[in-house]
Parts: sequence; structure tokens; C-alpha cells
Amino acid sequence: MIEIKVECGGGYGVFIEKGLLRRADELLCAYAGAAKYCIVSDGNVAPLYLEAVKARVLALGAEVSEFVFPAGESNKTFATVGRILEILAGLHFTRSDCLIALGGGIVGDVCGFAASVYMRGIRFVQIPTTLLAAVDSSVGGKTGVNLGSLKNQVGAFWQPSLVICDPDTFSTLPEREYRNGMAEVIKYSAICAPELADKLDGDICEIIKTCVQIKSDIVSRDERDNGERMLLNYGHTFGHAVECASDERIPHGMAVAIGMMMACRVSERLGICGAEVADRTAALLSAHGLPLEADEFSAEMLYGAMQNDKKRAGSKVTLVLPRRFGECALHTVTMDELRGIMIGADR
Repeated sequence: MIEIKVECGGGYGVFIEKGLLRRADELLCAYAGAAKYCIVSDGNVAPLYLEAVKARVLALGAEVSEFVFPAGESNKTFATVGRILEILAGLHFTRSDCLIALGGGIVGDVCGFAASVYMRGIRFVQIPTTLLAAVDSSVGGKTGVNLGSLKNQVGAFWQPSLVICDPDTFSTLPEREYRNGMAEVIKYSAICAPELADKLDGDICEIIKTCVQIKSDIVSRDERDNGERMLLNYGHTFGHAVECASDERIPHGMAVAIGMMMACRVSERLGICGAEVADRTAALLSAHGLPLEADEFSAEMLYGAMQNDKKRAGSKVTLVLPRRFGECALHTVTMDELRGIMIGADR
């Protein structure tokens, strides 16, 4: 079993192993130890894994309840969080009790946000069931909900007490969802681990380990996203704009893939990197069935969607741009400059 220690919050472990779900009770006993658990999941994941996780909690002699909400970005809302909070209050949950997020990134974000605000913070455990959540959203403590079409506009930093990653759960993923996760894996390779690009068809546990170790190191140095952690947003500023403009028709991972290509073109236009960076990135994305562009949206449309980006500060926004494949840097521009760059890169 692989264990990675994340040194932020109170510190916690990320455990990775095929078949680990069958031993979840051992980890829950050692690292959570609550008398009551509430499992939060969605309508896609619950039929597959909810009963198995409930059985492991019951094996501890603990009380277990559940909350299952309809799958999809449209349910990543205050209303969903509110229902979770009402259930916790009705069950008389206290700060010594624990939530379990069983699912992908949406479940983790919603459950984590509920944990961050109930009684001003209770413990929660992440059990990611998608590749995207395993390598990215389950680690680092970013939680939140959407505000209308604005992605993750409201949230909190709230670290989990434990992350249990069983890659066997990926066997039930639709191919499209697995490709979404590969976009985030390629992102890690592009920002600081070029050697990972040659191992994308290798052992999945080792791939997850590499990505989580990178994120753990960065987050441990910059938990609140004030500097170095912003590098993990490579492809996301443009990608979130693509998601918003498509009304979530283009899912997160595929939007990030498009966003990385946009970042390459902007970086090349600014003279920061050469054309070979876009070529290498495009080859990797294409090899894993990921899109390179979204021609249906003009630069003006995407620029409009970026007005509420969380990395914007006043009239400026910080972009993550590649210097070479495997090295990215933060580059701050005014919104007016960004508009000119985007329109120029779109021609």
C-alpha cells in the first residue's frame, strides 16, 4: 500500500492500493475513529459502492447514515449542501463525528464544503472513485459549490482527515470520464514532471502516487493558493471559461485540455515558449482522446466568461503559462492585455 503524507491542516495520509475499499474500516479506525459517519454520494456512484462502504463502517461498530444526491454539476449548489447540513443536525452529529465523500470531484467538493461549515468544521474522509478526483480534487482541501454558472465561486479550504484511493473503482468509469482524469495527469507532467509523460500507460497506482506527491509537496508549502499552488491551475483559467461558455456540456477534464492548449498559444504569442511546447502537449492530449480546441466559442465569448475568475485581482489576472514542457510560471496581465492576447491568439 502506498502512503503519501500531506503536511497541511492537521496533516493526513493519502493511501493508494487496488482493492483498498475492502479494508476501508482499518483506515477509518486508525485515522478517523468516529462514532457516527454519514456517507455522501451521488446517483451514479451510490449503486456501485455505497453498500460496500457502509459494510466497512458497520464493521467498526459505528453508526452510519447516507445522503445521495442526483449526479451532475447542476447539483453542486447551496441547496445540496443545505440538505446535508439538515440531515447532520437531525441525526445530532457533533464535531467528533465524520462525513465520508464517496464519489468524484463534485461529491468531494460538496461534502467537504458541508464539513467545513457544519458546527464550524467537522472531519471528513475522501474516497475518490474517479481518476480525476484521485489525482487532483480529493487532495489539498479545496471545497465549494457553484454560484449559478460561476464554477466553485463559493467555498472554503478544509482538509480531509484521510484519503482512501482504490483504483479498482475506475473499472466502472465510462471511458469519457477516465479521459477527463488523464487531462489532469498530463497537467502534472506539463507543469513539473516531464518524465511522467512517458509513463501514462504504466501502473495506475504509480501514476496516482506521482501526481499526489507533486500536489502534496506544493500544497504543503502554499495551502491557501497565494503563490506556488497557483501552478496547479495550469489550463484551468481558460478551461473554466470553456466549461462556462458550453454550459457544462464540455466536462472539466476536457475543458482543461483545451485550456492547456490555449495557454500554450498565449505563451508562444508572448515569446515565453516555443511552438514545440504546444506540439508536445497536443500529441499527448490527442493520444488520450482529449480535445485540443473548442472552435464554437470565440475569444470574445471566452474572455467574457473569464470576468469572474477567482485568480483575478482587481483589473489583473494571473495566468499559468509554459516556459517549456515540464516547466510553467505565473504571469500576471491586465484584463485588457488578456483580451488583446486572446483575440490575437485566436486569429
